[in-house]
Amino acid sequence: MVWQDLVFMAGSLLSVVFLAPALRDVNARIPLMTSVPKMALGAVYAVTFATMGMSLAAVGLLATGIMWSLLAAYRSPSATAASSARAGTPVAPDSIARDE
Repeated sequence: MVWQDLVFMAGSLLSVVFLAPALRDVNARIPLMTSVPKMALGAVYAVTFATMGMSLAAVGLLATGIMWSLLAAYRSPSATAASSARAGTPVAPDSIARDE
């Protein structure tokens, strides 16, 4: 294990900690144009670090990718509008940000 492996893992897991409040906040709206590329980059970087033998960094980046995928699924404007519609809560049209 090299020290760089620990640094990348720590940085990745720190980003997971910082993203957790957005996942817990039911009013959070994160556009898909933000969350989907970040999710893909987390997965690509995880595979890249795994092939370089940096398994701790790969696990940290995989966790980051999973967190971004959860944000895409549950906190995108379209997902929050759909859950509000299922709950019977009216959603004002101006409160829904457009995914572009």
